[in-house]
Amino acid sequence: MLHESSLADAADRLWEELPGHRVEILNGSIVVTPPPDGPHQVTLSSLIVACRKAGDRQAGLRTVAGIGLWLPTGPDDYAVPDLAIVDADFQDAPVEKNSYAPHVFRLVLEVTSSNWTNDTATKVDVYARAGIPVYLIADRRHDEVLVYADPVDGKYADPVRYQRGQSVPVPESVGVTLDLAVGTLLDGED
Repeated sequence: MLHESSLADAADRLWEELPGHRVEILNGSIVVTPPPDGPHQVTLSSLIVACRKAGDRQAGLRTVAGIGLWLPTGPDDYAVPDLAIVDADFQDAPVEKNSYAPHVFRLVLEVTSSNWTNDTATKVDVYARAGIPVYLIADRRHDEVLVYADPVDGKYADPVRYQRGQSVPVPESVGVTLDLAVGTLLDGED
């Protein structure tokens, strides 16, 4: 007898069977990302420290890694961004599967890995449709940082691109003043 299960159940099973992997449902499809490499994690650690120094907590924000973001693109859709700046009371907005409502997210950051097209294409679409104010991509494959901001009617305008040697100003709408070096965003080094 064949047992039918939901897409969410299948994602849960994959998460259990593949420890360390990130499992997401984007546009109704399960996406599995292998564990991050060292430079990826150094970048995230550097950014958490930078956000703390910039006063995220005093501004009523939290900088967190790996929390779920519920997406309006399908009944089971959710993403797990590498890093997010969220409202301090984000825990008051749970939806399902350890995911939180999009309105508590101020900035979402992805550092590209082996499946970089998810970050540079699919997630541009789903984050815009979710109304995420700022989506920042540290695109290690193309050695640049892209900043998408202020979606209108579920779409971001073309990104602002930054190269090594430049600094990325985080839009004021996030609620904390940050200028991040492209090198830090790409490989965690100052």
